[in-house]
Formats: sequence, C-alpha cells, structure tokens
Amino acid sequence: MRLLVTGTAGFIGFHLARRLIAEGHEVTGVDGMTAYYDVALKQARHAILKRHNGFSAHEAMLEDMPAIGAIADACKPEAIIHLAAQAGVRYSLEAPRDYVQTNLVGTFNILEAAKAHGVGHLMLASTSSVYGGNQTMPFREADKADHPLTMYAATKKATEAMSHAYAHLWDIPTTAFRFFTVYGPWGRPDMALFKFVAAMLEGRPIDVYNDGEMARDFTYIDDLIEGVVRLLATPPVKGAPVSEADSLSPVAAWRVVNIGRGAPVALNDFIAEVERATGRTAIRNNMPLQQGDPVETFADSGLLQALTGYHPDTSLRTGVEAFWTWYREHYKVA
Repeated sequence: MRLLVTGTAGFIGFHLARRLIAEGHEVTGVDGMTAYYDVALKQARHAILKRHNGFSAHEAMLEDMPAIGAIADACKPEAIIHLAAQAGVRYSLEAPRDYVQTNLVGTFNILEAAKAHGVGHLMLASTSSVYGGNQTMPFREADKADHPLTMYAATKKATEAMSHAYAHLWDIPTTAFRFFTVYGPWGRPDMALFKFVAAMLEGRPIDVYNDGEMARDFTYIDDLIEGVVRLLATPPVKGAPVSEADSLSPVAAWRVVNIGRGAPVALNDFIAEVERATGRTAIRNNMPLQQGDPVETFADSGLLQALTGYHPDTSLRTGVEAFWTWYREHYKVA
C-alpha cells in the first residue's frame, strides 16, 4: 500500500515505519523535527529509515496546511496513519497553546487530506490519558471519557471526536487507538524509563511521584506496533460490530481501540526492574502526586483481541532489558 505516516522521526512512528517498509509498503513520512526533545535522536531515527527505498521523508509542521496538502497530493495515500502530535502530559501544563496548534489544527489538516484522497483507512493515535478521572478499572473503550485531567488529554479526546465527524460526513473508515505507557528502544527522553536510566548512570536522583504508589500499564513498543499493523488491515465497517463490547459508532465506520498489555505495574516495582537491568541503585527524590497524573492506568484489550486475534504479552523484564541494551549501544555506555 501507499501509506502516509506522520511523526516518523518520533519513537512510535519510527518503529511503525520500519515495520511497514519491511513488509513491502511504500511509506511517505512526515515530521516537524520540533525541539520538544533531542532533535539529534529524531534525526538518527530518520537516517535509518532513509536507507530504504520504500521510504521518503518530508520535514513539515502539521499546522502548515499547504505543505501537508502538497505531500499528500504527491504520495496519493491509500491509508493515513497519524501519529505526530505534541506529546507529554506534564508539558501541557506549561505550554497548552502548543497542544491546540499541533493536536487540533494539525489533525484537522490530516483529516482534510484524508477526505481529499478518499483513503480506505484513516488511523490516528490517541492515548489512555483520555480516560482522565475514570475510576473503574480496567479502562474499556465503551467507558465514557468525559473528564480529561490535562490539556494533552483534552486535545487527544477532541481529535477522536473530530475524526468521528469526518468518518460520518465523508465515509472515511477510521480507527483511533489509545496507547498505554509505551516504552522500549529508541524511546523518548522525556519518559520515565529513559529519564531514570540517564539519571542513574550520572548519579543523579530520580523524581518519584506519589512515593511510587502509582501503577502504569507498560506496553512494549513491538507489541504496540503489532497491534497497529493488524488494525491497519482491519478497517471498521459501518453496521458490522464484532461483539457487544465493540466501540463501533452507530452512525459511522469509526471505532476506538485500546492497545495495552492489561497488566499494570507499580512504579516502585518498575524502578526495581530498572535497577536490576542496569546494576545501578536509584537515588530517590520522593514527591507528591503531580497535577494531572492519574494514580493508575489499566487497559482492557479485549476488543483488540476480538478484531485481530492479538494481545500484547511482552514482559516488563524483557522490555526493560531490550531498552538497556539499546541505550548502552547508542550512547556508548561502558
């Protein structure tokens, strides 16, 4: 297929593009190369992708509608996978306007491109953060997600709603997938695993919120990519739910799907696993729960399994060891 993928210099986009290229797809990648975190890491990811004939790279901001339109016109995508976004729960407390511009305006431009080219499947990344203040665990797609705790979560919930409107109005089969704390090689420096390893190697303390009394549904990157690739081949069909628990819209070929391991891990246990892998002991800076942080996230991935026959299953130990191996090689750690 001819695929337009946004965010290909990012953590998830890089892994997804590499997998799609390996399967023989023609991938047009778009990334703004923003300075939210180390641009050199993004450039290194893109450099790997550029070695392949099946990949072409474009640097453009999502908010630049003429640029996005021209890229889409040139590649004539059969499907679009929209991963690019202003990420980061905590940064959205500092720079909420960035989230409006990138996540709302940028996603609108992608929706317009999908409409213009009549794509057979639009896929877009959402987040477990949309469940916000929900107390019932595990999180299910059919649960209401009306109480976002941050602007990041609010903008991602809004992109789900925007894409539903386009799916209904313009007959665009659309899947929104909600990620749950993704980690692994080539990960983002602003996320816990990367930050913890870097600090421990340098003898700096790590910030441990809520004294470590939190839990996250850590999902290994390869498991996430497997779920996305399988969903790509499973566009929603209006009026054809797969089960009573299907999130399929009653008025459009649109659904939302959780992708998570379904096995929440306490932050204290996560830190212990990082210590075991690296052979270092963390210096802890215990802090109160940060504004906008849920105490626990926990996915029900039953719909993903019903649609694709797949359930994420990589253990935390395996995933952390894989990240540590990559980190040592990439940063030349003795």
